Amino acid sequence: MASFTLQGIPVSRGITIGRAHLLRPAALDVEHYLVAQEEVESEVLRLQSAIAQVHKELQTIWADLPPDAPTELGAFLDVHALILSDPMISEAPLEVIRIRNYNAEWALVTQIEALSAQFDEIEDDYLRERKADIQQVAERILKVLMGSAQHLPHQASDDERPANLIVVARDISPADMMQFRNVAFTGFVTDEGGPNSHTAIVSRSLGIPAVVGLGNASELIEQDDWLIIDSDAGVVVVAPPSIVIDYYRDRQAVLLKARKKLNRLKKTPAITQDGIEISLLANIELPQDAAAALEAGAVGVGLFRSEFLFMGRTGHEHVLPTEEEQFAAYRDAVLAMKGRPVTIRTLDVGADKPLDTTDHNILNPALGLRAIRYCLQEPQLFLTQLRAILRASVFGPVHILVPMLTHSFEIDQTLEMIEKAKQELRAENIKFDDKILVGAMIEVPAAALSLPMFVKKLDFLSIGTNDLIQYTLAIDRADHEVAHLYSDIHPAILQLLHMTVSAGEKAGIPVAICGGMAGDVRLTRLLIGMGFRELSMPAALLPEIKQAILNTHIESCQPHIKKILRSFDPAVIHDELSQLGMAGVTLQ
Repeated sequence: MASFTLQGIPVSRGITIGRAHLLRPAALDVEHYLVAQEEVESEVLRLQSAIAQVHKELQTIWADLPPDAPTELGAFLDVHALILSDPMISEAPLEVIRIRNYNAEWALVTQIEALSAQFDEIEDDYLRERKADIQQVAERILKVLMGSAQHLPHQASDDERPANLIVVARDISPADMMQFRNVAFTGFVTDEGGPNSHTAIVSRSLGIPAVVGLGNASELIEQDDWLIIDSDAGVVVVAPPSIVIDYYRDRQAVLLKARKKLNRLKKTPAITQDGIEISLLANIELPQDAAAALEAGAVGVGLFRSEFLFMGRTGHEHVLPTEEEQFAAYRDAVLAMKGRPVTIRTLDVGADKPLDTTDHNILNPALGLRAIRYCLQEPQLFLTQLRAILRASVFGPVHILVPMLTHSFEIDQTLEMIEKAKQELRAENIKFDDKILVGAMIEVPAAALSLPMFVKKLDFLSIGTNDLIQYTLAIDRADHEVAHLYSDIHPAILQLLHMTVSAGEKAGIPVAICGGMAGDVRLTRLLIGMGFRELSMPAALLPEIKQAILNTHIESCQPHIKKILRSFDPAVIHDELSQLGMAGVTLQ
Protein backbone atom coordinates (compact mmCIF):
# COMPACT_ATOMS: atom_id res chain seq x y z
CA MET A 1 0.00 0.00 0.00
CA ALA A 2 1.32 3.43 -0.93
CA SER A 3 1.97 5.82 1.92
CA PHE A 4 -0.02 9.04 2.19
CA THR A 5 -0.50 11.85 4.68
CA LEU A 6 -3.67 13.39 6.11
CA GLN A 7 -3.84 16.86 7.63
CA GLY A 8 -6.28 17.56 10.42
CA ILE A 9 -6.67 19.60 13.58
CA PRO A 10 -4.11 18.94 16.33
CA VAL A 11 -5.84 18.70 19.70
CA SER A 12 -3.20 17.26 22.01
CA ARG A 13 0.56 16.82 22.14
CA GLY A 14 2.95 14.04 21.26
CA ILE A 15 3.65 11.31 18.73
CA THR A 16 2.41 7.74 18.59
CA ILE A 17 3.00 4.90 16.14
CA GLY A 18 0.72 1.90 15.86
CA ARG A 19 -1.90 -0.11 14.02
CA ALA A 20 -5.25 1.34 12.98
CA HIS A 21 -8.37 -0.05 14.56
CA LEU A 22 -11.52 1.18 12.84
CA LEU A 23 -14.48 1.72 15.11
CA ARG A 24 -17.88 1.99 13.54
CA PRO A 25 -20.82 3.30 15.59
CA ALA A 26 -22.04 -0.15 16.66
CA ALA A 27 -18.59 -1.09 17.94
CA LEU A 28 -18.51 1.89 20.27
CA ASP A 29 -21.18 0.34 22.46
CA VAL A 30 -18.90 -2.35 23.90
CA GLU A 31 -15.81 -2.21 26.05
CA HIS A 32 -12.43 -2.45 24.33
CA TYR A 33 -9.36 -3.68 26.16
CA LEU A 34 -6.50 -6.11 25.73
CA VAL A 35 -6.27 -9.15 27.99
CA ALA A 36 -2.96 -10.37 29.38
CA GLN A 37 -1.53 -13.44 27.65
CA GLU A 38 -2.13 -15.66 30.67
CA GLU A 39 -5.82 -14.64 30.68
CA VAL A 40 -6.50 -15.34 26.99
CA GLU A 41 -7.91 -18.84 27.42
CA SER A 42 -10.22 -17.74 30.24
CA GLU A 43 -11.48 -14.98 27.92
CA VAL A 44 -12.01 -17.59 25.18
CA LEU A 45 -13.99 -19.67 27.69
CA ARG A 46 -16.10 -16.63 28.58
CA LEU A 47 -17.14 -16.22 24.94
CA GLN A 48 -17.76 -19.94 24.51
CA SER A 49 -19.95 -19.94 27.62
CA ALA A 50 -21.94 -16.96 26.31
CA ILE A 51 -22.53 -18.73 22.99
CA ALA A 52 -23.65 -21.88 24.83
CA GLN A 53 -26.04 -19.85 26.99
CA VAL A 54 -27.62 -18.25 23.89
CA HIS A 55 -28.04 -21.75 22.42
CA LYS A 56 -30.00 -22.72 25.52
CA GLU A 57 -32.09 -19.54 25.33
CA LEU A 58 -33.05 -20.30 21.71
CA GLN A 59 -33.95 -23.88 22.62
CA THR A 60 -36.13 -22.62 25.48
CA ILE A 61 -37.89 -20.12 23.24
CA TRP A 62 -38.50 -22.88 20.66
CA ALA A 63 -39.88 -25.23 23.28
CA ASP A 64 -42.21 -22.54 24.65
CA LEU A 65 -43.72 -21.58 21.27
CA PRO A 66 -47.52 -21.91 21.46
CA PRO A 67 -49.15 -24.41 19.06
CA ASP A 68 -50.77 -21.61 17.05
CA ALA A 69 -47.53 -19.65 16.58
CA PRO A 70 -46.74 -18.74 12.96
CA THR A 71 -44.42 -21.28 11.35
CA GLU A 72 -42.11 -18.41 10.37
CA LEU A 73 -41.16 -17.92 14.03
CA GLY A 74 -39.79 -21.42 14.27
CA ALA A 75 -37.97 -20.96 10.99
CA PHE A 76 -36.31 -17.79 12.23
CA LEU A 77 -35.21 -19.54 15.41
CA ASP A 78 -33.71 -22.31 13.29
CA VAL A 79 -31.81 -19.74 11.25
CA HIS A 80 -30.44 -18.08 14.38
CA ALA A 81 -29.39 -21.46 15.79
CA LEU A 82 -27.57 -22.27 12.55
CA ILE A 83 -25.82 -18.89 12.61
CA LEU A 84 -24.79 -19.46 16.20
CA SER A 85 -23.26 -22.83 15.25
CA ASP A 86 -21.44 -21.51 12.20
CA PRO A 87 -17.64 -21.47 12.66
CA MET A 88 -17.59 -17.83 11.54
CA ILE A 89 -19.41 -17.02 14.81
CA SER A 90 -18.53 -19.88 17.12
CA GLU A 91 -14.82 -20.17 16.27
CA ALA A 92 -13.46 -17.15 14.37
CA PRO A 93 -13.88 -14.66 17.28
CA LEU A 94 -12.00 -17.09 19.53
CA GLU A 95 -9.01 -16.83 17.20
CA VAL A 96 -9.26 -13.03 17.33
CA ILE A 97 -8.92 -13.26 21.13
CA ARG A 98 -5.95 -15.62 20.85
CA ILE A 99 -4.12 -13.67 18.12
CA ARG A 100 -4.92 -10.07 19.03
CA ASN A 101 -5.57 -10.38 22.78
CA TYR A 102 -8.93 -8.61 22.35
CA ASN A 103 -11.53 -8.98 25.09
CA ALA A 104 -14.48 -11.20 24.14
CA GLU A 105 -16.95 -8.39 23.31
CA TRP A 106 -14.44 -6.60 21.11
CA ALA A 107 -13.46 -9.82 19.30
CA LEU A 108 -17.10 -10.64 18.58
CA VAL A 109 -17.92 -7.15 17.27
CA THR A 110 -14.79 -7.19 15.09
CA GLN A 111 -15.88 -10.47 13.50
CA ILE A 112 -19.50 -9.35 13.07
CA GLU A 113 -18.39 -6.18 11.31
CA ALA A 114 -16.24 -8.21 8.92
CA LEU A 115 -19.18 -10.53 8.16
CA SER A 116 -21.57 -7.59 7.74
CA ALA A 117 -19.23 -6.02 5.19
CA GLN A 118 -19.24 -9.28 3.20
CA PHE A 119 -23.04 -9.42 3.22
CA ASP A 120 -23.24 -5.82 1.98
CA GLU A 121 -21.52 -6.93 -1.23
CA ILE A 122 -24.04 -9.72 -1.99
CA GLU A 123 -26.30 -8.85 -4.92
CA ASP A 124 -29.22 -11.07 -3.92
CA ASP A 125 -31.61 -8.97 -1.79
CA TYR A 126 -32.80 -11.87 0.36
CA LEU A 127 -29.31 -13.07 1.23
CA ARG A 128 -28.09 -9.52 1.81
CA GLU A 129 -30.85 -8.96 4.34
CA ARG A 130 -29.68 -11.96 6.36
CA LYS A 131 -27.05 -9.60 7.78
CA ALA A 132 -29.74 -8.50 10.23
CA ASP A 133 -30.03 -12.07 11.54
CA ILE A 134 -26.29 -12.21 12.19
CA GLN A 135 -26.41 -8.91 14.03
CA GLN A 136 -29.37 -10.03 16.14
CA VAL A 137 -27.54 -13.21 17.15
CA ALA A 138 -24.47 -11.13 18.03
CA GLU A 139 -26.59 -8.81 20.16
CA ARG A 140 -27.84 -11.81 22.16
CA ILE A 141 -24.27 -12.96 22.79
CA LEU A 142 -23.17 -9.45 23.74
CA LYS A 143 -25.96 -9.15 26.30
CA VAL A 144 -24.72 -12.30 27.99
CA LEU A 145 -21.09 -11.18 27.80
CA MET A 146 -21.79 -7.76 29.25
CA GLY A 147 -23.40 -9.41 32.23
CA SER A 148 -20.17 -11.31 32.90
CA ALA A 149 -17.69 -8.57 32.00
CA GLN A 150 -15.04 -7.64 34.51
CA HIS A 151 -13.62 -4.18 35.17
CA LEU A 152 -11.16 -2.93 32.59
CA PRO A 153 -7.59 -3.92 33.44
CA HIS A 154 -4.91 -1.32 33.89
CA GLN A 155 -2.63 -0.50 30.98
CA ALA A 156 0.27 -2.89 31.08
CA SER A 157 3.82 -2.08 30.07
CA ASP A 158 4.77 -2.08 26.39
CA ASP A 159 6.64 -5.36 26.56
CA GLU A 160 3.44 -7.12 27.67
CA ARG A 161 1.45 -5.89 24.68
CA PRO A 162 1.45 -6.28 20.91
CA ALA A 163 1.68 -3.21 18.65
CA ASN A 164 0.02 -0.01 19.86
CA LEU A 165 -3.56 0.44 18.65
CA ILE A 166 -4.90 3.72 17.29
CA VAL A 167 -8.65 4.37 17.18
CA VAL A 168 -9.96 5.55 13.82
CA ALA A 169 -13.62 6.60 13.84
CA ARG A 170 -16.12 8.99 12.35
CA ASP A 171 -16.49 10.56 15.79
CA ILE A 172 -16.22 9.48 19.40
CA SER A 173 -18.58 10.77 22.07
CA PRO A 174 -17.28 11.85 25.49
CA ALA A 175 -18.83 8.75 27.08
CA ASP A 176 -17.13 6.50 24.52
CA MET A 177 -13.81 8.25 25.10
CA MET A 178 -14.02 7.50 28.81
CA GLN A 179 -14.15 3.74 28.25
CA PHE A 180 -10.87 3.94 26.33
CA ARG A 181 -8.89 5.64 29.11
CA ASN A 182 -5.89 3.77 30.46
CA VAL A 183 -6.56 0.71 28.33
CA ALA A 184 -5.50 -0.45 24.89
CA PHE A 185 -5.39 2.66 22.73
CA THR A 186 -2.49 5.08 22.32
CA GLY A 187 -3.97 7.52 19.79
CA PHE A 188 -7.21 8.84 18.30
CA VAL A 189 -8.04 9.82 14.71
CA THR A 190 -11.53 11.12 13.88
CA ASP A 191 -13.26 12.53 10.84
CA GLU A 192 -15.23 15.05 12.85
CA GLY A 193 -14.54 17.36 15.80
CA GLY A 194 -12.73 20.61 16.46
CA PRO A 195 -9.91 21.83 18.68
CA ASN A 196 -12.22 22.10 21.69
CA SER A 197 -14.72 19.36 21.05
CA HIS A 198 -15.10 17.06 24.02
CA THR A 199 -13.18 14.34 22.20
CA ALA A 200 -10.29 16.78 22.05
CA ILE A 201 -10.64 17.76 25.70
CA VAL A 202 -10.66 14.17 26.93
CA SER A 203 -7.70 13.17 24.73
CA ARG A 204 -5.70 16.03 26.23
CA SER A 205 -6.68 15.02 29.73
CA LEU A 206 -5.52 11.48 29.01
CA GLY A 207 -2.28 12.75 27.48
CA ILE A 208 -2.97 10.73 24.33
CA PRO A 209 -1.99 12.03 20.85
CA ALA A 210 -5.02 12.83 18.71
CA VAL A 211 -5.91 14.50 15.44
CA VAL A 212 -9.54 15.36 14.63
CA GLY A 213 -11.48 16.99 11.79
CA LEU A 214 -9.86 14.85 9.09
CA GLY A 215 -13.04 14.61 7.02
CA ASN A 216 -12.84 11.09 5.58
CA ALA A 217 -9.97 9.39 7.38
CA SER A 218 -12.19 6.48 8.46
CA GLU A 219 -12.90 5.75 4.79
CA LEU A 220 -9.31 6.07 3.58
CA ILE A 221 -7.62 4.16 6.40
CA GLU A 222 -8.01 0.40 6.47
CA GLN A 223 -8.04 -1.99 9.41
CA ASP A 224 -4.52 -2.71 10.73
CA ASP A 225 -2.82 -0.04 8.61
CA TRP A 226 0.32 1.29 10.25
CA LEU A 227 -0.23 4.89 11.34
CA ILE A 228 1.88 7.71 12.74
CA ILE A 229 0.09 10.48 14.63
CA ASP A 230 2.02 13.72 14.98
CA SER A 231 -0.46 15.57 17.14
CA ASP A 232 1.77 18.64 17.40
CA ALA A 233 1.48 19.22 13.65
CA GLY A 234 -1.99 17.71 13.13
CA VAL A 235 -0.58 15.10 10.74
CA VAL A 236 -1.50 11.44 10.30
CA VAL A 237 0.86 9.37 8.15
CA VAL A 238 -0.79 6.24 6.73
CA ALA A 239 1.30 3.18 5.79
CA PRO A 240 4.59 5.01 6.41
CA PRO A 241 7.82 3.56 4.98
CA SER A 242 10.40 2.30 7.48
CA ILE A 243 12.60 5.38 7.09
CA VAL A 244 9.68 7.61 8.16
CA ILE A 245 8.90 5.35 11.12
CA ASP A 246 12.55 5.55 12.20
CA TYR A 247 12.43 9.37 11.96
CA TYR A 248 9.35 9.58 14.17
CA ARG A 249 10.73 7.08 16.66
CA ASP A 250 13.74 9.37 17.06
CA ARG A 251 11.40 12.32 17.62
CA GLN A 252 9.46 10.28 20.17
CA ALA A 253 12.67 9.63 22.07
CA VAL A 254 13.52 13.35 22.11
CA LEU A 255 10.03 14.23 23.36
CA LEU A 256 10.20 11.57 26.05
CA LYS A 257 13.55 12.91 27.25
CA ALA A 258 12.16 16.47 27.35
CA ARG A 259 9.08 15.28 29.24
CA LYS A 260 11.21 13.54 31.85
CA LYS A 261 13.19 16.74 32.29
CA LEU A 262 10.00 18.74 32.77
CA ASN A 263 8.73 16.23 35.33
CA ARG A 264 11.57 17.26 37.63
CA LEU A 265 9.69 20.54 38.13
CA LYS A 266 6.58 18.92 39.62
CA LYS A 267 7.49 19.82 43.21
CA THR A 268 8.75 23.30 42.30
CA PRO A 269 6.28 26.14 43.07
CA ALA A 270 5.06 27.99 39.97
CA ILE A 271 6.58 31.41 40.77
CA THR A 272 7.48 33.97 38.13
CA GLN A 273 10.88 35.61 38.00
CA ASP A 274 9.42 38.69 39.66
CA GLY A 275 8.01 36.67 42.55
CA ILE A 276 4.33 36.19 41.58
CA GLU A 277 2.99 32.76 42.52
CA ILE A 278 0.53 31.11 40.12
CA SER A 279 -1.74 28.29 41.26
CA LEU A 280 -1.64 25.45 38.74
CA LEU A 281 -4.68 23.21 39.12
CA ALA A 282 -5.85 20.08 37.30
CA ASN A 283 -9.01 19.26 35.38
CA ILE A 284 -10.28 15.75 36.10
CA GLU A 285 -13.15 13.59 34.84
CA LEU A 286 -13.16 10.73 37.35
CA PRO A 287 -12.05 10.45 40.99
CA GLN A 288 -9.14 8.19 40.08
CA ASP A 289 -7.68 11.06 38.01
CA ALA A 290 -6.92 12.94 41.23
CA ALA A 291 -3.88 10.80 42.00
CA ALA A 292 -2.36 11.61 38.61
CA ALA A 293 -3.08 15.30 39.19
CA LEU A 294 -1.25 15.22 42.50
CA GLU A 295 1.64 13.32 40.95
CA ALA A 296 1.91 15.96 38.19
CA GLY A 297 2.31 18.71 40.78
CA ALA A 298 -1.20 20.21 40.82
CA VAL A 299 -1.95 22.32 43.89
CA GLY A 300 -5.61 21.36 43.63
CA VAL A 301 -8.41 20.36 41.28
CA GLY A 302 -9.77 23.37 39.46
CA LEU A 303 -12.46 21.44 37.60
CA PHE A 304 -13.99 18.06 38.42
CA ARG A 305 -16.30 17.39 35.47
CA SER A 306 -18.96 15.48 37.39
CA GLU A 307 -21.03 14.67 34.29
CA PHE A 308 -18.79 11.73 33.50
CA LEU A 309 -20.23 9.98 36.55
CA PHE A 310 -23.64 10.23 34.88
CA MET A 311 -22.76 9.19 31.33
CA GLY A 312 -22.44 5.80 29.66
CA ARG A 313 -24.46 4.04 32.36
CA THR A 314 -26.65 1.88 30.10
CA GLY A 315 -27.43 -1.37 31.84
CA HIS A 316 -27.03 -0.03 35.38
CA GLU A 317 -29.86 -0.69 37.79
CA HIS A 318 -30.06 3.07 38.32
CA VAL A 319 -29.74 5.12 35.15
CA LEU A 320 -28.50 8.03 37.25
CA PRO A 321 -25.87 7.65 39.97
CA THR A 322 -27.31 7.56 43.46
CA GLU A 323 -26.33 10.00 46.19
CA GLU A 324 -24.11 7.32 47.73
CA GLU A 325 -22.32 6.67 44.45
CA GLN A 326 -21.69 10.35 43.92
CA PHE A 327 -20.64 10.92 47.51
CA ALA A 328 -18.12 8.08 47.29
CA ALA A 329 -16.67 9.49 44.04
CA TYR A 330 -16.34 13.04 45.37
CA ARG A 331 -14.95 11.81 48.70
CA ASP A 332 -12.33 9.67 46.94
CA ALA A 333 -11.17 12.63 44.85
CA VAL A 334 -10.98 14.90 47.91
CA LEU A 335 -9.03 12.34 49.92
CA ALA A 336 -6.64 11.72 47.02
CA MET A 337 -5.78 15.44 46.90
CA LYS A 338 -4.59 15.31 50.53
CA GLY A 339 -5.90 18.64 51.74
CA ARG A 340 -5.66 20.53 48.46
CA PRO A 341 -8.89 22.14 47.21
CA VAL A 342 -11.21 20.28 44.86
CA THR A 343 -13.63 22.31 42.75
CA ILE A 344 -16.59 20.18 41.66
CA ARG A 345 -18.65 21.43 38.76
CA THR A 346 -22.32 20.58 39.07
CA LEU A 347 -23.85 18.45 36.34
CA ASP A 348 -23.12 19.93 32.90
CA VAL A 349 -25.04 17.88 30.35
CA GLY A 350 -26.75 18.72 27.10
CA ALA A 351 -25.32 19.77 23.72
CA ASP A 352 -22.51 17.29 22.95
CA LYS A 353 -22.81 15.60 26.36
CA PRO A 354 -26.33 14.10 26.49
CA LEU A 355 -27.15 11.69 29.28
CA ASP A 356 -28.40 9.34 26.59
CA THR A 357 -28.98 9.40 22.85
CA THR A 358 -32.58 10.58 23.23
CA ASP A 359 -31.79 13.65 25.33
CA HIS A 360 -32.25 17.15 23.99
CA ASN A 361 -33.11 16.17 20.44
CA ILE A 362 -33.52 19.75 19.25
CA LEU A 363 -32.07 21.81 16.42
CA ASN A 364 -29.32 23.46 18.45
CA PRO A 365 -28.83 21.74 21.81
CA ALA A 366 -25.95 24.10 22.71
CA LEU A 367 -28.59 26.80 23.12
CA GLY A 368 -31.14 24.58 24.80
CA LEU A 369 -31.74 22.79 28.09
CA ARG A 370 -28.24 22.21 29.40
CA ALA A 371 -26.03 22.68 32.46
CA ILE A 372 -27.69 24.70 35.26
CA ARG A 373 -30.87 25.08 33.20
CA TYR A 374 -31.22 21.30 33.17
CA CYS A 375 -30.45 21.01 36.89
CA LEU A 376 -32.98 23.65 37.91
CA GLN A 377 -35.62 21.88 35.84
CA GLU A 378 -34.72 18.59 37.54
CA PRO A 379 -34.55 19.78 41.18
CA GLN A 380 -34.41 16.31 42.75
CA LEU A 381 -31.46 15.30 40.59
CA PHE A 382 -29.74 18.59 41.45
CA LEU A 383 -30.50 18.29 45.15
CA THR A 384 -29.09 14.77 45.22
CA GLN A 385 -25.83 15.96 43.70
CA LEU A 386 -25.56 18.94 46.03
CA ARG A 387 -26.08 16.71 49.08
CA ALA A 388 -23.32 14.38 47.85
CA ILE A 389 -20.91 17.27 47.27
CA LEU A 390 -21.65 18.79 50.68
CA ARG A 391 -21.14 15.45 52.42
CA ALA A 392 -17.74 15.08 50.73
CA SER A 393 -16.68 18.52 51.98
CA VAL A 394 -15.88 17.19 55.45
CA PHE A 395 -12.95 15.25 54.02
CA GLY A 396 -11.11 18.30 52.66
CA PRO A 397 -11.65 21.70 51.04
CA VAL A 398 -14.39 21.52 48.39
CA HIS A 399 -15.72 24.30 46.16
CA ILE A 400 -18.96 24.15 44.15
CA LEU A 401 -18.74 25.46 40.57
CA VAL A 402 -21.99 26.12 38.70
CA PRO A 403 -21.93 26.06 34.87
CA MET A 404 -23.72 28.34 32.41
CA LEU A 405 -25.24 30.80 34.85
CA THR A 406 -26.64 33.74 32.91
CA HIS A 407 -29.51 35.31 34.86
CA SER A 408 -29.70 36.74 38.36
CA PHE A 409 -32.65 34.48 39.21
CA GLU A 410 -30.57 31.43 38.24
CA ILE A 411 -27.94 32.45 40.77
CA ASP A 412 -30.62 32.96 43.43
CA GLN A 413 -32.34 29.61 42.70
CA THR A 414 -28.98 27.80 42.77
CA LEU A 415 -28.06 29.31 46.15
CA GLU A 416 -31.51 28.42 47.47
CA MET A 417 -31.02 24.81 46.36
CA ILE A 418 -27.65 24.66 48.09
CA GLU A 419 -29.23 26.04 51.27
CA LYS A 420 -32.03 23.47 51.01
CA ALA A 421 -29.45 20.68 50.73
CA LYS A 422 -27.69 22.06 53.82
CA GLN A 423 -30.94 22.19 55.77
CA GLU A 424 -31.73 18.56 54.91
CA LEU A 425 -28.28 17.42 56.02
CA ARG A 426 -28.56 19.40 59.26
CA ALA A 427 -31.91 17.76 59.97
CA GLU A 428 -30.27 14.35 59.46
CA ASN A 429 -27.23 15.28 61.61
CA ILE A 430 -24.90 14.76 58.65
CA LYS A 431 -21.75 16.86 58.75
CA PHE A 432 -20.60 19.17 55.95
CA ASP A 433 -18.61 22.37 55.46
CA ASP A 434 -21.15 25.09 56.17
CA LYS A 435 -18.84 27.72 54.66
CA ILE A 436 -18.31 25.88 51.38
CA LEU A 437 -17.39 28.28 48.56
CA VAL A 438 -19.74 28.62 45.60
CA GLY A 439 -18.62 29.99 42.26
CA ALA A 440 -19.86 30.50 38.72
CA MET A 441 -18.45 29.52 35.39
CA ILE A 442 -18.25 32.49 33.07
CA GLU A 443 -18.89 30.90 29.69
CA VAL A 444 -21.78 32.91 28.25
CA PRO A 445 -21.09 36.45 26.97
CA ALA A 446 -24.11 37.71 28.94
CA ALA A 447 -22.38 36.61 32.14
CA ALA A 448 -19.13 38.35 31.24
CA LEU A 449 -21.10 41.53 30.47
CA SER A 450 -23.01 41.50 33.77
CA LEU A 451 -20.27 40.63 36.25
CA PRO A 452 -21.49 42.91 39.11
CA MET A 453 -24.41 40.58 39.84
CA PHE A 454 -21.98 37.63 39.97
CA VAL A 455 -19.26 39.10 42.17
CA LYS A 456 -21.88 40.38 44.63
CA LYS A 457 -23.44 36.96 45.26
CA LEU A 458 -20.67 34.41 44.70
CA ASP A 459 -17.26 33.55 46.15
CA PHE A 460 -15.22 32.99 43.00
CA LEU A 461 -15.36 32.88 39.20
CA SER A 462 -13.91 30.40 36.74
CA ILE A 463 -13.85 31.11 33.01
CA GLY A 464 -14.73 28.23 30.71
CA THR A 465 -12.98 29.54 27.64
CA ASN A 466 -14.12 26.73 25.34
CA ASP A 467 -17.81 27.61 25.60
CA LEU A 468 -17.14 31.35 25.96
CA ILE A 469 -15.40 31.33 22.59
CA GLN A 470 -18.11 29.13 21.07
CA TYR A 471 -20.92 31.41 22.16
CA THR A 472 -19.13 34.70 21.53
CA LEU A 473 -18.03 33.80 18.00
CA ALA A 474 -21.19 31.78 17.19
CA ILE A 475 -19.13 28.70 16.29
CA ASP A 476 -20.02 25.09 17.07
CA ARG A 477 -16.79 23.91 18.64
CA ALA A 478 -17.44 20.33 17.55
CA ASP A 479 -17.92 21.23 13.87
CA HIS A 480 -14.73 20.73 11.88
CA GLU A 481 -16.13 22.76 8.97
CA VAL A 482 -15.98 25.99 10.98
CA ALA A 483 -13.01 25.03 13.16
CA HIS A 484 -10.80 27.53 11.31
CA LEU A 485 -12.99 30.35 12.64
CA TYR A 486 -12.47 29.30 16.27
CA SER A 487 -9.96 31.75 17.75
CA ASP A 488 -8.95 32.14 21.36
CA ILE A 489 -7.15 35.40 20.56
CA HIS A 490 -10.06 37.11 18.83
CA PRO A 491 -10.22 40.69 20.16
CA ALA A 492 -13.71 40.08 21.60
CA ILE A 493 -12.46 37.10 23.61
CA LEU A 494 -9.47 38.99 24.97
CA GLN A 495 -11.71 41.88 26.00
CA LEU A 496 -14.12 39.56 27.84
CA LEU A 497 -11.24 37.88 29.65
CA HIS A 498 -9.78 41.21 30.68
CA MET A 499 -13.16 42.49 31.87
CA THR A 500 -13.71 39.37 33.98
CA VAL A 501 -10.32 39.26 35.69
CA SER A 502 -10.49 43.02 36.36
CA ALA A 503 -13.97 42.72 37.91
CA GLY A 504 -12.77 39.90 40.15
CA GLU A 505 -9.71 41.85 41.23
CA LYS A 506 -11.85 44.89 42.03
CA ALA A 507 -14.30 42.80 44.06
CA GLY A 508 -11.54 40.90 45.81
CA ILE A 509 -12.61 37.46 44.60
CA PRO A 510 -10.41 34.99 42.68
CA VAL A 511 -10.88 34.38 38.97
CA ALA A 512 -9.53 31.19 37.40
CA ILE A 513 -9.39 29.87 33.85
CA CYS A 514 -10.37 26.21 33.46
CA GLY A 515 -10.89 26.07 29.69
CA GLY A 516 -8.49 25.11 26.93
CA MET A 517 -6.62 28.43 26.96
CA ALA A 518 -5.23 27.62 30.42
CA GLY A 519 -3.28 24.68 29.02
CA ASP A 520 -1.95 26.43 25.91
CA VAL A 521 1.67 27.31 26.59
CA ARG A 522 1.60 29.92 23.83
CA LEU A 523 -0.86 31.94 25.92
CA THR A 524 0.58 31.46 29.40
CA ARG A 525 2.40 34.79 29.60
CA LEU A 526 -0.59 36.61 28.15
CA LEU A 527 -2.96 35.20 30.77
CA ILE A 528 -0.80 35.72 33.84
CA GLY A 529 0.18 39.15 32.51
CA MET A 530 -3.54 40.02 32.30
CA GLY A 531 -3.87 39.18 35.99
CA PHE A 532 -4.95 35.53 36.15
CA ARG A 533 -3.41 33.74 39.11
CA GLU A 534 -5.19 30.37 38.81
CA LEU A 535 -4.96 28.15 35.74
CA SER A 536 -6.61 24.74 35.57
CA MET A 537 -5.76 22.22 32.84
CA PRO A 538 -5.25 18.51 32.10
CA ALA A 539 -2.57 17.18 34.43
CA ALA A 540 -0.37 16.15 31.49
CA LEU A 541 0.08 19.82 30.53
CA LEU A 542 1.11 21.09 33.97
CA PRO A 543 4.91 20.68 33.67
CA GLU A 544 5.17 22.62 30.39
CA ILE A 545 2.99 25.47 31.69
CA LYS A 546 5.00 25.58 34.91
CA GLN A 547 8.24 25.89 32.97
CA ALA A 548 6.82 28.85 31.03
CA ILE A 549 5.81 30.53 34.30
CA LEU A 550 9.23 30.02 35.86
CA ASN A 551 10.77 31.71 32.81
CA THR A 552 8.39 34.69 32.87
CA HIS A 553 8.89 38.18 34.26
CA ILE A 554 5.36 39.58 34.37
CA GLU A 555 6.36 43.23 34.56
CA SER A 556 8.36 42.97 31.36
CA CYS A 557 5.31 41.49 29.59
CA GLN A 558 3.08 44.46 30.35
CA PRO A 559 3.96 46.71 27.37
CA HIS A 560 3.05 43.90 24.93
CA ILE A 561 -0.14 43.02 26.81
CA LYS A 562 -1.32 46.61 26.88
CA LYS A 563 -0.86 46.84 23.11
CA ILE A 564 -2.77 43.57 22.65
CA LEU A 565 -5.71 44.78 24.73
CA ARG A 566 -5.82 48.12 22.93
CA SER A 567 -5.76 46.59 19.46
CA PHE A 568 -8.49 45.11 17.32
CA ASP A 569 -6.08 44.33 14.49
CA PRO A 570 -5.31 40.57 14.33
CA ALA A 571 -1.89 41.25 12.79
CA VAL A 572 -0.91 43.45 15.73
CA ILE A 573 -2.18 40.92 18.25
CA HIS A 574 -0.22 38.12 16.57
CA ASP A 575 2.92 40.21 16.44
CA GLU A 576 2.75 41.22 20.10
CA LEU A 577 2.02 37.65 21.20
CA SER A 578 4.99 36.47 19.20
CA GLN A 579 7.17 39.02 20.95
CA LEU A 580 6.02 37.67 24.28
CA GLY A 581 8.13 34.67 23.32
CA MET A 582 5.68 31.86 23.99
CA ALA A 583 8.26 29.10 24.35
CA GLY A 584 9.49 29.66 20.81
CA VAL A 585 6.20 28.54 19.28
CA THR A 586 4.99 30.45 16.24
CA LEU A 587 1.30 31.30 16.51
CA GLN A 588 -0.86 30.27 13.61
